[in-house]
Amino acid sequence: MQTRRKVEDLRSQRWFASEDIRGFAHRQRLQQMGMRREEFLGKPVIAILNTWSDISPCHAHLRDRAEAVKRGVWQAGGFPIELPALSVGEVMVKPTTMLYRNFLAMEAEELLRSHPVDGCVLLGGCDKSTPGLLMGALSMNLPTLFCPAGPMSSGRWRGHVTGAGTHTKKYWTQLQTGEIDKDDWIDLESRMTRSHGTCNTMGTASTMTSIVDAMGLTKTGASSVPAADSAHPRLAAWCGARIVEMVFEDLKPSDFMSEASLRNGLAVYMALGGSTNAAIHLVAMARRAGLDLSLADMNSMAAQVPVLANLFPSGNYLMEDFWFAGGLPVLLDRLGDFIDRDAKTVEGRTLGAAIEGVACYDEDVIRSMDNPVVPLSKGRTLVLLKGNLAPDGAVMKTSAAELPKHRGPALVFDGPADMAARINDPNLDVSADTVLVLRGAGPVGGPGMPEWGNLPIPTKLLKQGVTDMVRICDGRMSGTHYGTCILHVAPEAAVGGPLALLRTGDMVVLDAEEGRLDMEVSEDDLATRRAAWVPPVSPYRRSFTALYQKHVSQAPDGCDFDFLEGTDVVPEPPIY
Repeated sequence: MQTRRKVEDLRSQRWFASEDIRGFAHRQRLQQMGMRREEFLGKPVIAILNTWSDISPCHAHLRDRAEAVKRGVWQAGGFPIELPALSVGEVMVKPTTMLYRNFLAMEAEELLRSHPVDGCVLLGGCDKSTPGLLMGALSMNLPTLFCPAGPMSSGRWRGHVTGAGTHTKKYWTQLQTGEIDKDDWIDLESRMTRSHGTCNTMGTASTMTSIVDAMGLTKTGASSVPAADSAHPRLAAWCGARIVEMVFEDLKPSDFMSEASLRNGLAVYMALGGSTNAAIHLVAMARRAGLDLSLADMNSMAAQVPVLANLFPSGNYLMEDFWFAGGLPVLLDRLGDFIDRDAKTVEGRTLGAAIEGVACYDEDVIRSMDNPVVPLSKGRTLVLLKGNLAPDGAVMKTSAAELPKHRGPALVFDGPADMAARINDPNLDVSADTVLVLRGAGPVGGPGMPEWGNLPIPTKLLKQGVTDMVRICDGRMSGTHYGTCILHVAPEAAVGGPLALLRTGDMVVLDAEEGRLDMEVSEDDLATRRAAWVPPVSPYRRSFTALYQKHVSQAPDGCDFDFLEGTDVVPEPPIY
């Protein structure tokens, strides 16, 4: 039987229980804010880390959800405190939210460490908020419960399903080729994204929240609940009530993050046809928990688990359809022996108990292992590539690509400005066989590894009916996008990786089945080019970006800061 902790054993009591002048000051200041002593004394303090902001549509509802969490905390006998955290909302933040994921991770950890907190509920869901919040919480290792923001409602336009990101790219292409006009494009702006919440495709947001769900760090199935559904505030209230019990049970992330939970997360990642971005975040999260995880581990799981979720961009449906079909619990059940059902969850029961008796309500949306959306013979969620162009690895999603095997001449762009200036030049020497290359987009070079990897197909080729080309980048790609895009090339060009030595006209060879990415350039020529290569000079002499470029690791290592990795104990703050 699990021992229940007493109030006097809780961390917050260091602040509030002492009879010295500091304890007096802490109690006094809470009363200054209108709190009665009875409202906070002798109760566990629950932090609600809220990534709401006025310019983050994915999180526009989290101010209200924080109130629902508080309702649950009060009901269970706790004392809630809401702490604002960096929103890292996609689209608006430049050059990329990935630049600030580690900022959020630092903030989350230090918010929890510096305040009188016994447990926390994390409110987030947009791409980098999930890993950022959890990286910090894993390092702090207080009782933690993640409450996902939820996907937005399904979009429709003139009778057609529209998914955020995926169809933006599709209709942009149609605008370039004249299939739709400017008035259609303007009309789309107000119709494709119908509610608050994260992208309704299987982009990075739902990929990450679903993985965290499978790892047992939220209520099982919570990642599937639509943001605008009445079930969502009820979920938030449940999180508030449950975290109070978790504090007394002393259930921390280290109790859930294990080799088994990590494997569960990987199996779900592959079955969802999830975003390539998860490959970076999962390594960073695992290392914060003291677990080993590599791209090779992910590649191994991807070779065994086909895409079962029929969701854009690898399938035909949206997250709301996934929810109505039974959501993540059904997918977990259908993964059979790939799921360790004895893994623990924040609910206080095993994952197996949480999914027992689930039923699927749409066999086309959530497929079985013998009827996958994309059979392994046709493509995988993740393929690890290595070769003389990517000695430390690169990744691609072959389940959403048309050209898994290709040989063609490189057309190299040094950054997005160079690409924008030349890509649609009618005189550009480019054909369907050309391999488009964008470099200078990595963790250091971007900076922050922006989502520049889904390079546009030149307009003159679009008009010829070309729908896909091999594209290579040391940056990332939005999880909502598709195409033969080779990403996360490591080492990146900015630190002298082989991509920096590639020249326009060099032949590039891709063989996804063999896991190869090479340039047909002799070692002698490469040595000559390497000797002549000059590192780019960073314009950042101060600011967070300067810190980032100095301490960030490469993509295969999770792009974390070198001084934040690992599980070394950080002392509790002294109180005098």
